[in-house]
Amino acid sequence: MGPAKWKGRRLPLLPLRGLLVYPSMVLHLDVGREKSVRALDRAMLDDHMILLCSQSEVNIEEPTQEDIFRVGTVARVRQMLKLPNGTIRVLVEGVVRAEIVDYLPNEEFYEVSIKELPESESTDPEIDALMRTVLNQFEHYINLSKKVTPETLAAVSDIDEPGRLADVISSHLSLKIKDKQDILETIDVRERLERLLDILNNEREVLELERKISQRVKKQMEKTQKEYYLREQMKAIQKELGEKEGRAGEAEELRSQMSESGIPDKVKEKVEKEIDRLEKMPSTSAEGGVIRNYIDWLLSLPWNKKTEDDLDVNRAESILNEDHYGLEKPKERVLEYLAVQQLVKKLKGPILCLVGPPGVGKTSIARSIAKSLNREFVRISLGGVRDEAEIRGHRRTYVGAMPGRIIQGMKTAGSLNPVFLLDEIDKMAMDFRGDPASALLEVLDPEQNSTFSDHFIEVPFDLSNVMFVTTANAVHNIPRPLLDRMEVLYIPGYTELEKQQIATRYLLPKQKREHGLTDEQLNLGDDSLMQVIREYTRESGVRNLEQQIAALCRKAAKTIVTEADITSIDVDAAKVKEWLGPAKFRYGMAEAEDQIGAVTGLAWTEVGGDTLVIEVTVLPGSGKLTLTGKLGDVMKESAQAAFSYTRSRADELGIDPKFHEKNDIHIHIPEGAIPKDGPSAGITMATALISALTNRYVNKEVAMTGEITLRGRVLPIGGLKEKSLAAHRAGIRKVLMPKENERDLRDIPDSVRNDLEFIPVSSMDEVLKHALHEAKAGAGAKVESEEESGAETSVQTH
Repeated sequence: MGPAKWKGRRLPLLPLRGLLVYPSMVLHLDVGREKSVRALDRAMLDDHMILLCSQSEVNIEEPTQEDIFRVGTVARVRQMLKLPNGTIRVLVEGVVRAEIVDYLPNEEFYEVSIKELPESESTDPEIDALMRTVLNQFEHYINLSKKVTPETLAAVSDIDEPGRLADVISSHLSLKIKDKQDILETIDVRERLERLLDILNNEREVLELERKISQRVKKQMEKTQKEYYLREQMKAIQKELGEKEGRAGEAEELRSQMSESGIPDKVKEKVEKEIDRLEKMPSTSAEGGVIRNYIDWLLSLPWNKKTEDDLDVNRAESILNEDHYGLEKPKERVLEYLAVQQLVKKLKGPILCLVGPPGVGKTSIARSIAKSLNREFVRISLGGVRDEAEIRGHRRTYVGAMPGRIIQGMKTAGSLNPVFLLDEIDKMAMDFRGDPASALLEVLDPEQNSTFSDHFIEVPFDLSNVMFVTTANAVHNIPRPLLDRMEVLYIPGYTELEKQQIATRYLLPKQKREHGLTDEQLNLGDDSLMQVIREYTRESGVRNLEQQIAALCRKAAKTIVTEADITSIDVDAAKVKEWLGPAKFRYGMAEAEDQIGAVTGLAWTEVGGDTLVIEVTVLPGSGKLTLTGKLGDVMKESAQAAFSYTRSRADELGIDPKFHEKNDIHIHIPEGAIPKDGPSAGITMATALISALTNRYVNKEVAMTGEITLRGRVLPIGGLKEKSLAAHRAGIRKVLMPKENERDLRDIPDSVRNDLEFIPVSSMDEVLKHALHEAKAGAGAKVESEEESGAETSVQTH
């Protein structure tokens, strides 16, 4: 039917929702709205023609004139079919564009007057080129889009009319209604093709992006699916093997451990939180291992576990005496602790510091303390520790982080109240990694250590029930704030009789056992033991003595094994010399004869007391004072003080007042390779100087120690017990000591006090009275000497 038929300009209007019909399009529509159905009925009554216009908004049920686009398509209704649900399905064919001129009054349906918008069918080379380009772009679009079939391209390629080509391609594109409406409203064919070309370019770019994204997502999905599949397989294998399933099983196992461990609620919250984190973490995550390690540490610490103390004081005393000979002060302190514990039931763990020379049993007494208390024992060595993290641990953020040695020790102990030995506390150092001694302040403070904070654990840990025992060779190497927190117990060196007892009771039986010898096979008598003690060792402890006894046991074992006729060996003096070689030390270091300008002094070192001879020679010269023997600053100052005192008392002493102008004085202390320092050789140097200047002889049986002032007063010193033991070892008979040190005499063993005569002196006049006489004496013997410690009492001035 030609255009003349509907030029009458009146047509029923069918508003379309979410749909647009182009001329020459044939498609089915489902019509349900009453007005639309009546419009269709009217079209079927007239000439089957109807105007199809799209709504601007899909969800408007009763559109007004403003909601309907003005340009639409006049269509012919080819078929009408009523569906069971009341909807009418119609087949329409678009014929021509038309614009609504006006809406006609009609209550039953929309009726409009229209103006036809015919298009020019003329072509030129530019339109042909545009058509070709549009087809090209449409082909790309079809290749990228899965929504349009390749057959559509073949059908579209046969269209010659440019306008129709643009309409058909637009109908196949997935565009918004507004974009499709723009194409419909573009009457000029060239302009319509250009606009379509723009739309096709944009769509192609969007589709290419979509494809790239889709491929990326697909790859990721494939990887995830593969991992999921493999993980499920692994779970199945683990299930067959009877193992728990991955992280979930691990978390379940940890929760079960937590419930059995009986840890405090605060710690439990922390552990629960970490287990939740672990459960959500993929099994491939590196942090999972860190969290697991942290949880394991929290669960393995003894938060509430304690051992029951055995408070039987008598039993503890017998254990301590059985394991160690002597060491009365540490033993007494432990028994006091037990007694108080019995009375008060709850007592903060004491912090003991055992100070003494090497080999006196500081470490082993700590082990015996644990045994006597029926507690766990744990030991850590602090020698050479220079990193604060060794004490407090590392933060968890560091690779390979772990708790400090204190927490590690508590885990090893497995209880909240062990005896914790911090060995060699005076050997700690500090560098750029911090000061470990300062980190120990919190550990060794009974007021603070109930909430000890380790950087790794992050939860306060209670150390207040721990009995800390520390050991050191010298107090002056321990920082003062740390020393203040500890109760210092001095363990002096042993006397010869004590060494003999220790060797007989402990060392010899132990070495016999270790070398497979019975009591019958090796007999080492008291005289032979004393010979070993005096001639083959010079020490405060018994470590070297044990080595010499071990050497004798080895020689005996070899003899018994190689010589079949020998089944038992008595070790006498000759056998000791044969097996151990010539004597290493001469017993009795006192001078053989009285001498001028040579005085025996007493020194204190970190390994115990020792004797040293101070020699003075007066030579013609110009008053130069020379000091040799590797002396420290304090000792040099003592020599200057002695020299000045001698000058000030020259007249009373019968010395030429101008002796310093005519003579050079040389003060020498043999064993120059060993550093010596401290003020306690002051009176010794003054006596030697006065002896040399007055030609008076020094009593060979006298040794002395004391600090001197410029006015000749004798000031107190430290380490009197160790010095007394050294004098006893050296065969000295008389010891001159400062009067103020009389209080220290009670610490000296009876065996030493009975052999030595202690003479308290307060001035140099008294010293000279006891030390110098006119009797003839021969040349002196050479002496061994050790380092004079700088830990003596500081110089006092008045």
